[in-house]
Amino acid sequence: MLKIKKCEGEFLMTNQSKEKKVITNEEMENNWIVRFDELRPKGIPLMFIDSIIPGHQRINYTLVGDTASENDNFTPEITEPHGFQIGMVKAPKGNGPAYHTHDYIESFLPLTGKWRFYWGNSPDEIEGETIIEQWDYISLPPGLWRGFENISEEDAWLFAVLEQHEVFEGKDPYWSPKIIKEAAKHGFHADELGKMIKPDNFNELEKEIADKLKMGEK
Repeated sequence: MLKIKKCEGEFLMTNQSKEKKVITNEEMENNWIVRFDELRPKGIPLMFIDSIIPGHQRINYTLVGDTASENDNFTPEITEPHGFQIGMVKAPKGNGPAYHTHDYIESFLPLTGKWRFYWGNSPDEIEGETIIEQWDYISLPPGLWRGFENISEEDAWLFAVLEQHEVFEGKDPYWSPKIIKEAAKHGFHADELGKMIKPDNFNELEKEIADKLKMGEK
């Protein structure tokens, strides 16, 4: 398998060997295929500290790898190492992730609806924005502050591909100070390893958000 490696500003093609496996039909069905109808009720309603804040409420799904998360109570649908990480988001009108950044690339493709993406080079200033629709694609560089929201009239779905990275080894995401303060009002914090410190009524709040956002429905 060819692997692209960046070296002193240039991209080089290198060989990356993969062990060939014999996969049965049963193994394919159980370990390598994600059925959307089975996935829908398995969302994570409070995956990040901003997920409780009105205007940023959404359901996150993890298909491949650990994606990004502050809530450590989840298991990806496909656990076999892939070299990349895939997630999905369902959000109602006017909702989406708050202003934040990562140390790695993340990119998005709307499956339904229309989405507003906005970005900047610091946590306190938005410098640009765009609207992307179904089948459009946007890739966000490491360190760029970004946020996005569903601007459709109905719930919308977004497909996400993230550069491979380790979770719970440091702050991730980095939130703007405003969002950290707002999340704290609801009892949500994150420690220095990027893991959510949950309020005592977390389970109750999680169910409340899941019901409000109609988790399990298209």
